[in-house]
Amino acid sequence: MDKHMSPRRSVFGTGFVGGLGLVCAVVLALAVREALSVLLLILVSLFLAIGLHPAVAWLRRRGLNRGLAVTVVALAVVLLGCSGIVALVPPLLSQSGHLVDAIPTYLDKIGKDPQLAEFLARYDLVERLKSAATPEALGQAVSGVFGGVLLFFGLIFNLVTAAVLTIYFLAAWDRLREGFYRLFPAYRREQARAVGDEIFEKFGAYLLGSLAVALLAGVSAFVFFLIAGVPYAFALASVVAVCDLIPQIGAMLGAIVGVIAGFAVSVEVGVACIIFFIVYQQIENWIIAPRIMKRSVDISDLAVILSALVGAVLLGAVGALIAIPVTAALQLILRRIIMPRLDRAGIIDIPPQSEAPQEEASRHTEEQLDTV
Repeated sequence: MDKHMSPRRSVFGTGFVGGLGLVCAVVLALAVREALSVLLLILVSLFLAIGLHPAVAWLRRRGLNRGLAVTVVALAVVLLGCSGIVALVPPLLSQSGHLVDAIPTYLDKIGKDPQLAEFLARYDLVERLKSAATPEALGQAVSGVFGGVLLFFGLIFNLVTAAVLTIYFLAAWDRLREGFYRLFPAYRREQARAVGDEIFEKFGAYLLGSLAVALLAGVSAFVFFLIAGVPYAFALASVVAVCDLIPQIGAMLGAIVGVIAGFAVSVEVGVACIIFFIVYQQIENWIIAPRIMKRSVDISDLAVILSALVGAVLLGAVGALIAIPVTAALQLILRRIIMPRLDRAGIIDIPPQSEAPQEEASRHTEEQLDTV
């Protein structure tokens, strides 16, 4: 009886363990989905810490201890961020006010143009604008503004959290790095340390390359604003440079600020700003950024473009931020670990088979044919 029951119990136990594993996998997937925002903050903070570590190491080589070096680097980053905010808010408020004051003039010009007046009358745009000013529409606008305020404070909270985590990672960098290397077997630890240190250097080089791209964008915008006669040229160029550090949407944000300032001057200057930013973004995306990143992280132009596109599709702005250094790390692992193993595997010679068994088999076959 026991012999007949044991297979059933075994099947039941296997099914129970398999179902329990499936439940654990589902619970883990749900937990990762719920904590995805926090995990992304940790990932971004770790990336920033890896990128800023070369600056901390440089200060330590100059005689500063780790705590003081981390403090100096953190203060420098905070000052850079504050300077960007100071450069952003005053020109944005003043130029937006000038644009609002100029709206009646633009409407008068539109009303005097017979073709535009006919266009407005054909599609009844004036009535639609009036209907948008109803109390219901204003209530929806107020709720939208309230949601925008909540989104703004959430962004501030995420920035503060990322900054605190980055400082912690920088302060505990040596301990975290050695703990990571101890995860590898002892006989592979030296190779892992050599490859890992080079990967960390590439992350820092990528951050410096991003700063170079942003600086070039700010200088180009500054020259254009001076030529076009846009006021607050230096402040607006600083806004463009700071926003260009934000992956995927940063260049668009800087362009919007510059276009608003251009339209506040005149319609012609605003149109010129639109054309400039469209042309420059194409040059930056397809020529400047790939070449600078190729020199920084030593990957091809095509890999830079494809990795940024894939990262943006998978993880949005965070994916676009870390896609290029992750691609450089994977390429380094492929060159230093995987390809040498494949080359060593190809060196192994397979000994040739002895010809004696083949001769004996052919002789046996001939004897069978003679018998037939």
